[in-house]
Amino acid sequence: AVGSRHHKSQETQPTNRRSLRLRRSGLHCPANLTSIMKQPREKHTVFIGAGSNIGDRTGNLQQALDMFDEFPQTSIGKISRVYHSEPFGSVEQEWFFNAVFQLYTAHSPQTLFSYCQQIERRMGRPAEHMRWGPRIIDLDILLYDDATHDLETLTIPHPEISNRKFVLLPLLDIDNPLHPVIGKTMSELLEACPDNSTIEPYGHMLLKHRGSRR
Repeated sequence: AVGSRHHKSQETQPTNRRSLRLRRSGLHCPANLTSIMKQPREKHTVFIGAGSNIGDRTGNLQQALDMFDEFPQTSIGKISRVYHSEPFGSVEQEWFFNAVFQLYTAHSPQTLFSYCQQIERRMGRPAEHMRWGPRIIDLDILLYDDATHDLETLTIPHPEISNRKFVLLPLLDIDNPLHPVIGKTMSELLEACPDNSTIEPYGHMLLKHRGSRR
């Protein structure tokens, strides 16, 4: 257990420190975390879309990134620029700040999705919220390797990737992967994107902190 006085090998110490930080922050590790720590597992490449339009918007994006950085068996890869984007829908609200994070993780899509929800709740987003309404943080799994998942609560790739410039532009800062369902690259999707909203680079860069080792 974390905090034991018994000697731990150097290989497990970093993960245990992350687990301890998670407990102190109020976030929860998966129920099978002990076995995850002991068994090396394949790292999957994941792209997370993040947005905020309440309070310290860039600070909220940074806080969410830091929480991913503390998740065991997960590390931060590349980070896009922050973009200033016009909100969708008819609700009067502040413009969004958006970014995309590249993660390397051993967790399943369902476990990662659950952790995204934990971050949102911890940061103050209510479980019930207005569609296209203001939000302190919004986290979406955009791509998970080249896998496809169609569950009641989770669809991967995210079904709106091809329709949202605030997703495509920051994603292209990092990579130009092939959409596993549509069969086109992100740059090809951007050329055909029907989104006419205004989006522009904000000039603020998010930073990796603490745990990332890639």
